Amino acid sequence: MKNLVSILTIFLANPAFAQGWGNVAKKEEETGFSWTAPLWPSFWMAWTPATFALFCGIFGAIALIGVLEGTKYRDGLERKGILGLTTTLGDRLFITLLGTAYIFLAWLGIMGQPLWWPLAISIGWAVFCFRKV
Repeated sequence: MKNLVSILTIFLANPAFAQGWGNVAKKEEETGFSWTAPLWPSFWMAWTPATFALFCGIFGAIALIGVLEGTKYRDGLERKGILGLTTTLGDRLFITLLGTAYIFLAWLGIMGQPLWWPLAISIGWAVFCFRKV
């Protein structure tokens, strides 16, 4: 009889622990905010807060340029800049984004991290592109 009670106790207790009932009273550890933790772990693309902010910024800039060219600058605000190209606002945005990508890639290849200096250089590049190109 004693063996039967111990066997029943083992068989009755194990399914409860296998389903996680042993962790009911435990609190989940707070990990805090991370720029590299995935927002949606089971999604097909690793959307981190940093990539999400980057893409929101790019699409926001495209939308702003579209609204400006649709309302204020209907003719496209074409001008011939220092590079000898005739550009519109959208062209200058594209040149800015392309140059920024090259600045960051070159900085990562040559210097590594941190990325505050290439950010400052990229902002300067954007100001140059929208004023002179």
